[in-house]
Amino acid sequence: MTDSFSLMPHLPHLPGVYLMRDHAGAIIYVGKAKDLKKRVASYFTPSKANGAPEGRKVQALAPLIRHVDYVATASEREALVLERKLIHRYQPAFNSMWKDDKSYPYVTLTLNEDFPRLYLTRTKRRNGSLYFGPYPNVHSVKKLLHWAWRKKLFPLRPCRFEFDEKHLPPFKKVRSCLYLHTGECPAPCVGKISAKRYRKIADRAQWFFEGRSDKLVLEWEKEMKQSAKKENFEKAAELRDHIQTIRHMQEPVTFRQMAESELQGRIRASRAVQDLMKALDLPKPPERIECFDISHVQGVEKVASLVSFVRGKPYKDGYRKFIIKTVDGIDDFKSMAEVVGRRYERLSNEGKPFPDLILVDGGKGQLSAALKALADKGIKKIPMAALAKEEEEIFLPGRFDSLRLPNDSPALLLLRHVRDEAHRFAVTFHRLRRGKRTFDGQERKGDTP
Repeated sequence: MTDSFSLMPHLPHLPGVYLMRDHAGAIIYVGKAKDLKKRVASYFTPSKANGAPEGRKVQALAPLIRHVDYVATASEREALVLERKLIHRYQPAFNSMWKDDKSYPYVTLTLNEDFPRLYLTRTKRRNGSLYFGPYPNVHSVKKLLHWAWRKKLFPLRPCRFEFDEKHLPPFKKVRSCLYLHTGECPAPCVGKISAKRYRKIADRAQWFFEGRSDKLVLEWEKEMKQSAKKENFEKAAELRDHIQTIRHMQEPVTFRQMAESELQGRIRASRAVQDLMKALDLPKPPERIECFDISHVQGVEKVASLVSFVRGKPYKDGYRKFIIKTVDGIDDFKSMAEVVGRRYERLSNEGKPFPDLILVDGGKGQLSAALKALADKGIKKIPMAALAKEEEEIFLPGRFDSLRLPNDSPALLLLRHVRDEAHRFAVTFHRLRRGKRTFDGQERKGDTP
């Protein structure tokens, strides 16, 4: 318990209410406590019996928690009243889970098979399989499994064929499998991988869902170095991307004291991020958004801005300024391509994670230029969108027509906020450059730190 206390020095030994949030800022659980510090610490101390209801709740909740907000109250009774009000207002998924009799899904890993599978189920059986969960947000866990499959974090077979290493299915039974022909599956059904090598992939899936990500990262780092020595740079880059993804997910839990009056603003930001994920059909909530804008007057003092938003709020430490170096005259498309290429080539070289969404100020032209810039740098596709000013049209890669959202849509309001902030920052920098040029009569070159 002492170690848990050291992680949360600001939590008071007072009654109150605590709100657990996930990586996107969404409230997933609201609870009350007569001692906030002791109660919240219990979620990070593996002392509960896994079979007991309380232990199952902690086991399911703890891996999802990224932020804890708390409101201290004058008494336990006041905490009870506030807890009921907040649950009624926000209806967190885990509160519903523990009060009703719904059957929520588990992620199961079938370790009782030579070639394990990973899938969702609502029934737990004593058959040697491992079960993780339960998860009240079915949509989110489906997205997680799909994302992990696309990223090839642990590409286990998606089929339901029953076979073992000594008795593989006849080829005519599996020859129509799409994943076999696309190479997305390791194809144990036709002997392309041994049970021993395949089990290593299953072990990684187990470590991931058990929260033992450090072990997973060490394994990947070892493989990455071996691949680099063998000059298999494509494999090494893929493993590097896996490591960046896991480390991004391992961000520490933050604790914030707040007044009840502050909750509404945080909830609006969280809902906007969730709404944006659905509107743009993104693989996960866009926790970090980076937006670019170009500013100049008749091609003079061409500059660009980058603003960063985290969980729907401006993150000023992530703001950057650029001076256009390679574009002559007026060409906003080439200017956009230059700064986007420079930004993500630098992040790639430094081994830093990419944002969850790139937004560019403009239309199809700016979007196409930004996409080409990434492709020219050999950078894998990052979710991207463009927002045009006049009609507030959203342009997406691979989509011919624009996307139009209602004017009061939380997703559109967030995109506007991000775009307008990028524009403000670019114009401010451009005016500063013009003022300096007028003052000293000479051009200045180079990026700001």
